[in-house]
Amino acid sequence: MNMKIFVLFFTLLSGQYLFGQEKLPVIKATSKSVDIREGEQFNKNGWTISPEIKPDIHTTSAIGKKVTFYTDKDSISVTITKKTKFDFIILLNDTIKALTEIAYQPSYLDKLKGASKYNLNDNRSIPQFTYQDPSNTNLIALRKGFNLDSIAGTGNDVTKILNLLHWVHNLIPHDGNHDNPTVKNAMSMIAQCKRENRGLNCRGLATVLNECYLAIGIKSRFVTCMPKDSIFDDCHVINAVYLANEKKWIWIDPTNNAYVMNERGDLLSIAEVRERLINNQPLIINPDANWNNKSTVTKEYYLDYYMAKNLYRLQCPLVSEYDTETWKEGKKITFVELLPLDAYKQKPDKSESTNKKTGTTFTYLKTNNPERFWQTKL
Repeated sequence: MNMKIFVLFFTLLSGQYLFGQEKLPVIKATSKSVDIREGEQFNKNGWTISPEIKPDIHTTSAIGKKVTFYTDKDSISVTITKKTKFDFIILLNDTIKALTEIAYQPSYLDKLKGASKYNLNDNRSIPQFTYQDPSNTNLIALRKGFNLDSIAGTGNDVTKILNLLHWVHNLIPHDGNHDNPTVKNAMSMIAQCKRENRGLNCRGLATVLNECYLAIGIKSRFVTCMPKDSIFDDCHVINAVYLANEKKWIWIDPTNNAYVMNERGDLLSIAEVRERLINNQPLIINPDANWNNKSTVTKEYYLDYYMAKNLYRLQCPLVSEYDTETWKEGKKITFVELLPLDAYKQKPDKSESTNKKTGTTFTYLKTNNPERFWQTKL
C-alpha cells in the first residue's frame, strides 16, 4: 500500500475510533467514591473510580431492574437485560477519563439453577460409606474428656445434635484466614486452640463437630461444598448428620451455628436445601444463627448468595472417622464427589495421587447420582 494512502487510512480509522469513544455517555465526578442503586437495593460508596482499569466492569444479575451510578456530581442509569454491556466515561476532576462498564452476569443462584440435573442411572461404582463406631478408643477418650454425654443431654437425637452444635460453635471461634493445625483431630485441635487462643477455619470446626457426633454414636460426615469453578479460592465445609428415626441427613453448620428448616419447621438436608433454592421454595434458618457471636446470619446472604455459590459440587470422605485428615506416611483416604451433569471435569471416574511431603495417598471418586452419594438407608 502507498505510504500516503496508508497514513490517510490509519488517520481515518483512528478518527472513527476516537469519534466512537467520544459518543460514549460521560458523567462527571470530583470524588472517587460512587454510590450504586440496583432496583431497591442501595449501596453507599459501592464503587471506587479506577481510571487505570480499562474498562472497569461492574457486574450485576439484576435483570429487569434499573442500575444507577451516583457520583458526587452526576448520575447515569441502565435497565439490565441478559445482553447488557453498557459503557460510559466517568470524567474525574474534568481531566481524568475512567472507562466504566455495567454488564450482566448470572448470579450464583442462577448458576445453581442451571445445575439442577443429576443422573440417577449413573452406576459408577461408589463403595459403602462407613462411620466409626463409638467404641473406638479415641472416640471414647473424646467423649469422656469433654463430658459429651452431659453436653448433648438426655433428649432425642435432634436435641443432642443441636446441643453439640451450639457447644462447638461457642467453644472455638471461626478463623478463615489461617490454616488449621497439623494434627487435625478434635482432642488435639481443641487443646491447641485453647493453648494458643486461636480459632479454626470451617473445615476444622466441621471436623471437630463430626468427631463429637461419632463419639456419642450419631453418624455424621463433614461435607465440602464447592462452587462450579474447578479452581477457586473459597468454599465452605459443614456437617451432614444422620437422623436414624427419619432415615435422613440434616444440615448442620458450626461456623454459623446454623441449621435449615422448611415452612413447617422440619429440619432439612443439604440435598433438600439445594433443591429448594433451585425451585424458589421457602427456607428458614434458625434465629440464633450467627458468626462468632458477633453478627447475625441472614437467609438472604447465607443461603441465597453464599451457599448458592457453594452448593454446586459436594465432596466428603468415604470413611468418617477420628483423625481423618492428619496426613502421615502410608495413610490412605478416599473422597467422593457429587457433580451435576453440567459440571466441569466429569472424568476421570477415579484418580489417585500420593503427596510426596506427607506420604499420604488420596483417591478421588466421582458420581452424578445423589442416591449413591447420600446413601440414606444405613
